[in-house]
This record gives sequence, C-alpha cells and structure tokens, in this order.
Amino acid sequence: MHEGYITTIKELHKHSNADRLQCATIFGSNVIVGLDTKIGDLGVYFPVDLQLGQEFAEKNNLLRKKDENGNEIGGYLDPVKRNIKAINLRGEKSDGLFLPIESLKDFTDISKLKEGDKITTLNGYVICEKYIPRTNVKQPQQKIKKLKRRKVIEHLQFQEHVDTEQLMYNLDNFKEGDYCEITLKLHGTSGRTALVLKDDNSLFGKIKRKLGIQEYDEVSGTRRVVLDGFDGGFYGTNEFRKKYHDLLNDKLYKGITLYYEIVGYVDENTLIMPECDNKKVKDKEFEKVYGKTTKFTYGCNPGENEMYVYRMTLTTPDDLVFEVPYETMKVYCEQIGIKVVPLLEKFMFTTQEDLLERVDKYMDIPDPIGKSHVSEGVVVRIENKPKFTAFKQKCWFFKILSGIIQENLNDTYLNMGDDLLSEI
Repeated sequence: MHEGYITTIKELHKHSNADRLQCATIFGSNVIVGLDTKIGDLGVYFPVDLQLGQEFAEKNNLLRKKDENGNEIGGYLDPVKRNIKAINLRGEKSDGLFLPIESLKDFTDISKLKEGDKITTLNGYVICEKYIPRTNVKQPQQKIKKLKRRKVIEHLQFQEHVDTEQLMYNLDNFKEGDYCEITLKLHGTSGRTALVLKDDNSLFGKIKRKLGIQEYDEVSGTRRVVLDGFDGGFYGTNEFRKKYHDLLNDKLYKGITLYYEIVGYVDENTLIMPECDNKKVKDKEFEKVYGKTTKFTYGCNPGENEMYVYRMTLTTPDDLVFEVPYETMKVYCEQIGIKVVPLLEKFMFTTQEDLLERVDKYMDIPDPIGKSHVSEGVVVRIENKPKFTAFKQKCWFFKILSGIIQENLNDTYLNMGDDLLSEI
C-alpha cells in the first residue's frame, strides 16, 4: 500500500501559470513535473503520505538546504520529515512526486525495472515508506499510561482490519459484472468489537478445551491494539470507546466482529481528529464554503461522538472468515440500534471510465453527515469477492488538510500513538 510505482508518462499539458513547469496525469492525478519530462519517460511515482528514505532523498538533492550565503541550493522536502504532500503550486494541483527512473540508479540496476513494478526498499536501502508524523515535544512521564496486554487469555479470532488500498492503483481488480458499492469514508479513529472464542492458556482453560467446552468473550480494540480495560490510551482515556463496547454487550452473535469508525469528540475539549486552520489551504472559495476552521465533528457537539460500522465478519470455530455484505450488515446494525457508514451508490462494474465518473461525483463536496466540513472521500467495495476487497479515494482538499495537520500536531495529540497517527 505504501509504495512507489514504476510508471510511464502518458499525458502532459502546460502549467497554467508557470513557463518552466508542466503537468502530467499519473494514475488520474495531476502531478507537476519539469520541462525535461517527456511522453514515454519511465520513472517512479510517489503518492501523497509517503516518506522518502534519507539516502535516496539526499542522493537526488530533494531536501531543503542553503549554501554559506543563505541561498537555496536543494529541493523542497523537509530534511527531517521527507514527506510527500498534496500542494497547490501557482494555481495547479500537484498530487504526489514523479522522478525519472535515473533517480534510482545508485540503488539498483534500473534496466531491470519496468512499468507496473512497486518499490519500497532496494538492495537494503529504504526508498519510501508510510509517513508517520512525529512531534519533538516530550510528554511528561506521569501522563504516559501504557495499555496492559492479556497474557493468559488471547483472542486469536479477533483479527485486525486489513489496510484499504488506493483505488487509482488497483483499477485492474475490477472485472465486468462485479457488484460494487460506494460508501462514505469517515475521518475518525478505528475501533473493533467482537464476540469470539477465548484461547485460555491457563491450566483450567486447557482442561475445558480437552472437555470440548467452548467459551466466548466480548473483546474490543483499536486498529492495532486489543484493549484490556479502558484506562489510559492514546488520548489519556478510552472511556469514549467503552461506551460502544458496553453498547454491543449481549448484542453480538458468536463469531461476529464489527469494524467501525468513531468520530466527533473524545471529551468536551478534545476532538478525535485534529482541527485545521483553513487559511493555510490558501483557497478563498474553500474558506468561504467551510469557514475559518475545519473540525471533523460529523454533527457531534463538544463531548459527543458517534460510531459508524463499515465492515462485519463472521468467524467460525475453525477460523474461517466470512464477509457479511453491506445490506445484511445494515439490517443487523439497525436491529441492534447502531449506525453504518452511509451507502452512496451501488452499481455493476462496466468500465474503469464509468467507475471513475461515479467516484468523481463525491469528490470535494461537503460531508453529507455533518455538512460543516469537506468529505474525506469514499470507499469502493466489490461485494462478490470471497475476501474483503475495497479501495479508497480521498478528496483533494482533504489531502491538503491532512498535510497541514501533520505539520502542526500539538500537545493535545502527543500521546495518540501510531494507531491514530496512521489515520491522519
């Protein structure tokens, strides 16, 4: 998912406001390139939210630096973060970074690279990886509360949600006649709750297993962590998660796992996801529509939050995992009184062009739930696949906001941890 893509330049057009720049269309996105780039050139494309490797960035002079006179002699990337961001450059969007194939010559035999290859590491050198924002401000020791992990009782059936890959890099996964659904993507923190078999390694637990006694346990977690209690956590409290754990108590069938997004507020003063100063977007029309600040509230007032289920599975005692279709998931959730991510459209796949036209309708529009901030984007799910198959497409303005937020993380979010930082 977090890879560079070897690709060929197929479309170029003039930059609208810069004589020394031009624009390429790469995976459907506008990417600003130099005048030396030509149709047919083979190169490597780095999507937004990647971080370039230190040696690779230095070798290609991509990092900001100055000479002894203070003159800029390097590139535009932050020398520490080295992250790729969505930017507006003189009135044109630039969604990612394209470099000629020669940029990789010090790390591999470039004659062996071909269109369609994906790269992360070459000959032991990190070329790119997912960017996880960090802060240099140290958190006081007394505020750090580590989650206790279960040592005796495990829940092997309690599976993490698979990463959702980018739609534009996976269009070949769609086949004519596939039954597809477009659902809203929400910007919050991931959660999961299940009623699954206990794997009790105590002596008593082993005896019960030998006797054929199966015990189930309701368990909740974040994207990566299984919660053992609701104290501490990335926000200093997990009480807002406990509310949904308790809500689902005695409502889940054996083997059911619900994957969901929690949006809104942690408490009266803390948003689940950081807010953003819209002036930094540098788009007057955007600020006119959405105001001075973006707060991903989804209609929640301070202190409120809401849960939206986006995936449901059934795991058998033999560890077979069955995906539950959206419509069935929706009926089940309605019966137990919880919400699901909104369904925007369902259709049969015909062509890639038709798919992209359908998706484009939902780009850069007000979020339909709260209507006070721009939508994060959509997820396109192929329902007739045996395994969970879904791809995301994020809105352009959300990418801009995300880049700004990553640069401006403050003390409120110091102890979010990688679980949440990976979702920004």
